[in-house]
Amino acid sequence: MTAHARILTLAQWTEGGAWRAELPHSCPDHAMIWVTRGQGRAMIEGVRRGVGVHNALVIPANTLFSLDLGKQGFGLVCLVPAYGPVLMPDTPQHLRIRDVHAQNELTAILDSMQREQNATRPFMDEALNAEATLLTVWLRRAMIAQPEETEKISAAQRLVTAYSALVERDHATGKAMADYAQELGVTPTHLTRTCRDCTGMTAAELLTQRSLHAVRDLLENSDHPFNRVAAMTGFNSAAYFSRFVLHHTGKTPSELRKDVTARPKIPALAKR
Repeated sequence: MTAHARILTLAQWTEGGAWRAELPHSCPDHAMIWVTRGQGRAMIEGVRRGVGVHNALVIPANTLFSLDLGKQGFGLVCLVPAYGPVLMPDTPQHLRIRDVHAQNELTAILDSMQREQNATRPFMDEALNAEATLLTVWLRRAMIAQPEETEKISAAQRLVTAYSALVERDHATGKAMADYAQELGVTPTHLTRTCRDCTGMTAAELLTQRSLHAVRDLLENSDHPFNRVAAMTGFNSAAYFSRFVLHHTGKTPSELRKDVTARPKIPALAKR
């Protein structure tokens, strides 16, 4: 993590691997995603929602989410350090910005951040944080202009949100889905059915996909031995770990790690 805000394209953020956004995971920084092309689905705290052009998503740090905009999707991501001087909303936000003036204001802020980041002049960190502060002002105004829907949060959504928080906290411990259900005071069957209704996947699938993201991230972004990666992600058996990776990716841990060196680098700045 850096001590200042950053601006990236979605492709840069995912480092060319769609799984980085599409599998449930969290970000150590606060993230503001501005979609400028394409449409798809986001899952935030266990609740699915449709996402399209001129949508702004605010994902607080360490919040379980996923995003799938397809191959034609494009957008910008502003990352703000969770413990830095810039204060971001502490709850997820999904803003559909229909006002052209508001769209242009946000675009101007993000463009200014891109220019500052690319120039790498002295005091760049201060300038980027100042731009990020302007971004938070824009967000607060947009939140006032578009108050949250008055529809009450259902009991099912509350349960799945609680489950998502536990999964994000404990996915690397090796706990089974039934253990989470017990902690939440419901049966595994009820948790499975509720999770499917809200997220489109079962409770076990959500847990598996979060584990898969953690596994792939360590395999592709560290040089830890495979048995160490297995232990760090809650697998007691190295053999089962290897079967898990092969089953869900079609490749062995060794093949996934080799793919990283062969992957073309994402350009420093992609045109919108």
